[in-house]
Amino acid sequence: MSETGPIGVVLGSGLGAFADTLCRSSAMFYADIPGWPLSTAIGHPGRLVSGKVGSADVIVLAGRAHLYEGYTPKQVTFGIYELARRGVRRLILTNAAGGINLAYRPGQLVLISDHINLLGVNPLTGPNDEAVGPRFPDMSDAYSRAFREIAREVGESLGLTLPEGVYAAVPGPSYETPAEIRYLRAIGADLVGMSTVPETIAANYLGMKVLGISCVTNMAAGMNGQKLVHEEVLETGEQVKETLVALLGAVIPRLIS
Repeated sequence: MSETGPIGVVLGSGLGAFADTLCRSSAMFYADIPGWPLSTAIGHPGRLVSGKVGSADVIVLAGRAHLYEGYTPKQVTFGIYELARRGVRRLILTNAAGGINLAYRPGQLVLISDHINLLGVNPLTGPNDEAVGPRFPDMSDAYSRAFREIAREVGESLGLTLPEGVYAAVPGPSYETPAEIRYLRAIGADLVGMSTVPETIAANYLGMKVLGISCVTNMAAGMNGQKLVHEEVLETGEQVKETLVALLGAVIPRLIS
């Protein structure tokens, strides 16, 4: 895989608008790629879109598979291995997340600085092929500090303040209880969601640099007295789509400079 290869982008729930902004784009459905697990969650269209952002070649995965859909960790990370096969070495992962940090608000974009894996599984479990990646990959810079600095600078130029936060991954599909949110806050989580961590592990294993961006689509359980519904996630994603599109469109050219 070449360092000058395309940049990969994975779009989370309700955040698929960026895929439609690529220049000279071509698309195919996951269903047309042998072995690709189908996205069944609402807000995950299930398309691979190739195109350009400025002079940068980009491959976008509009939608992802989740463990709660009944897929294995290997299946959930199938798309990351496919991106690697297509030459991706720099990866942007986006997701919709619940806000645990009391300073966050719905619609805010947060740079993921680290994660806590509470999924109970790891996509690297099983026999390892040293020709693909190391048996015990280092995760001390799982979300590239250099990429976060670039994103923060770009955000400032767009008038955006992009805080950093720790993302906790839970299996779902039920939302967390208020007691679980208090526990997550106590162990250092700022955000909670049901994706991203297996992809980050696989990406680091494959030698990719990762930038993670969460969209806070709702405050987590017990924080405002409201019940959680997936429609709120999609509605907030719709509201923030222009901001995310602008951020990605400005960040991507900086990742190849």
